Amino acid sequence: MTRFTLAAAQYPIDRLDSWDAYATKLANWVEQAGAGGAALALFPEYGAMELAALEPASMGSLAGSLASVAALGARVDALHAQLASRHGLHILAASIPALVLGRYVNRARLFSPSGKVGVQDKLLMTRFEREEWHVSAGMPLRLFQTSLGLIGVNICYDSEFPLLARAQCEAGMELLLVPSCTDSLHGYWRVRLGAQARALEGQCYVAQSPTVGLADWSPAVDVNRGAAGIYGPPDGAFPADGVVALGQLDQPGWTFAEIDPERVRQLRSDGGVLNHQHWSEQPGGEALPEIELVDLR
Repeated sequence: MTRFTLAAAQYPIDRLDSWDAYATKLANWVEQAGAGGAALALFPEYGAMELAALEPASMGSLAGSLASVAALGARVDALHAQLASRHGLHILAASIPALVLGRYVNRARLFSPSGKVGVQDKLLMTRFEREEWHVSAGMPLRLFQTSLGLIGVNICYDSEFPLLARAQCEAGMELLLVPSCTDSLHGYWRVRLGAQARALEGQCYVAQSPTVGLADWSPAVDVNRGAAGIYGPPDGAFPADGVVALGQLDQPGWTFAEIDPERVRQLRSDGGVLNHQHWSEQPGGEALPEIELVDLR
């Protein structure tokens, strides 16, 4: 992994009136990330649900919003691929529902300037997703080889389960992306604390991007709380609290930070503690999920 700038979005859910309004909004956001020097732009979980507003007849229904947004998936992806190529940066698009074998999964996509695309589905569903919204878990857990290095994705709730990120760390990950969507400060802090714990355990960078703002027209993403953050292990050249950069709570905008892989390598080899090396010494530390490596270079 090479040194680069990452931009994490605090992304507002807007009531859009046309596809062109969405395309213009997204293009402006990506342009702002690029203008800030970002080589990687991180968008949140379920940010694509704002597209449900384009179908007024179904946007007030949980099932209807899933169907209408999923139907736009190919068009959304084509737009992201175009923007990644135009601006020469990687984009983790806001996750979107995807229909797979008759069930909906929550899908994040990592777009490379080369034109390649990597897919990571959410593996563990919240109570709302599984009990009310009927969104299902997807597979497998992946790690993406990019020109920036090895990058992993844990979607929101997934970041609260340490074996996922640990398996990615064992495969060489130095940066974990955590797109999130939480409707309370409790939820935001659960994901943030999970992200910071993964940074501590894996001695790596973890970046979180949340949705923000009110969207009372949507039964799925009506309230959105959070702050974008880039975290590292509290050791060595990292800040004492592990907070590399932090956005202003609930305010739309980008939060930027430099990702320096040499800091990760130094701590993993000679840090004040060696969490990454010592993981397997805990009882059961050897049992990890399988990883699928995807080349996006």
